[in-house]
Amino acid sequence: MEIHELSIQGIRQALVSGQYSSHEITGALLQRIAEENPRLNAFVTVTGELALAQAKVADSRRARGEQGPLLGVPVAHKDIFCTRGVRTTCASRMLENFVAPYDATVIRRLQESGMVMLGKLNMDEFAMGSSNETSHFGPVRNPWNPARVPGGSSGGSASALAARLVPAATGTDTGGSIRQPAAFCGVTGLKPTYGRVSRYGMIAFASSLDQGGPMARSAEDCALLMDAMAAHDPLDSTSHAQADGQFYAGLDRSLEGLRVGVPEEFFGEGLDPQVAEAVQSAIRQFEKMGARIRKVHLPNNVHAVSTYYVLAPAEASSNLARFDGVRYTRRASCPRDLTDLYTRSRYEGFGPEVRRRILVGTYVLSAGYYDAYYLQAQKVRSLIREDFRRAFAEVDVIVGPATPTTAFALGDKSNDPVAMYLADIYTIAVNLAGIPAISLPCGFDRSGMPVGMQIMGNYFADEQLLAIAHQYQLQTGWHLRSPGQQGRG
Repeated sequence: MEIHELSIQGIRQALVSGQYSSHEITGALLQRIAEENPRLNAFVTVTGELALAQAKVADSRRARGEQGPLLGVPVAHKDIFCTRGVRTTCASRMLENFVAPYDATVIRRLQESGMVMLGKLNMDEFAMGSSNETSHFGPVRNPWNPARVPGGSSGGSASALAARLVPAATGTDTGGSIRQPAAFCGVTGLKPTYGRVSRYGMIAFASSLDQGGPMARSAEDCALLMDAMAAHDPLDSTSHAQADGQFYAGLDRSLEGLRVGVPEEFFGEGLDPQVAEAVQSAIRQFEKMGARIRKVHLPNNVHAVSTYYVLAPAEASSNLARFDGVRYTRRASCPRDLTDLYTRSRYEGFGPEVRRRILVGTYVLSAGYYDAYYLQAQKVRSLIREDFRRAFAEVDVIVGPATPTTAFALGDKSNDPVAMYLADIYTIAVNLAGIPAISLPCGFDRSGMPVGMQIMGNYFADEQLLAIAHQYQLQTGWHLRSPGQQGRG
């Protein structure tokens, strides 16, 4: 097996056995990135020299007897996490040349575990998008079919994983931005319980919804990443006091007696029949493994998209107000006065989708509309949380499709924002409720594009979700397939 085909677990074993050094693995992946990234545009910044230097340090630590599970394993980060000395752009012209003076907590924790940073990954601008077409640096392409999108906003992470440019990546999920691209690219991605992974140093989109998480080829690999990522952080006021857990150690759980809920609302109009069949087949596999299947209802999921697109833009309009051209962001040239500076800096710095959401958010927060839109959306958010509370009184987890279709063509929804927003119809409610969910591959459509299944759990059931996904992946091989190499299904 070639180095780039190794998973995190495979690299870990190769390092322990001495088959490869971290320096050799890092060099091989940097070469693959140089060959494949021009076609996919998954990376914004490649940190080759830094990666090789970190790999040498990791090899030295291992030679001294250290045996950390991630020591010497390469990773790439979504370009929304601040990295000291390396630019953090959020895929925006506004931050095109911004270099943070500090590391995000996620970056720091993974560095302390000994991981090697290969670079920063492309994304939708300020994480606002479902196709990775809003990036200032151009769209990312899906390795399974470069004419199709990889999903968004963590599209660079998913594309790089599927193309075997990296064995591990970080992502963020505000309304499905880990799970949707994971589904479109045939990889595994976990949106943790809100507050389980620190948001410190993660540039904010919608603070009550944003959550960082791991993306990898398998649930087993995601569990290894979560062991390093999840912990209480006093620098993040929303970080939970008991955020850490035993993610990898908890993978060996039987599905015998597991109560699996299937929401009827996820299998209605708008769902591609091929996606439905793949997910239903996965549910039958759960039943063979000892799970008990029953129907559940999430009646307010129909309102999730409209609720999200009131609340998320409202928070974005507040969070992005700081980007005004005065300090570290892009600054308009030769402004006539302060108003001209603000106006032109923001118009020139933000792309159309970001401007659209700022305008929507400002509108729903304005006098005369706050009660009619923002306050009503918060009430519906409470109803959505209540739907999940009732469902989890009857079942342990909820299973359904991650997306209504497989990856669509580049440009297919670019001129229809509503159609684009509906690509997240099955993922958004999870963020509104703050619960964890994982997306993993469960089949392919007739055109050869991956299908993703979503497993949702109650608060702090992250370990359970990873274990269920891992047990499923032990019995199936959808996650083993790659665009350049077919595995068993």
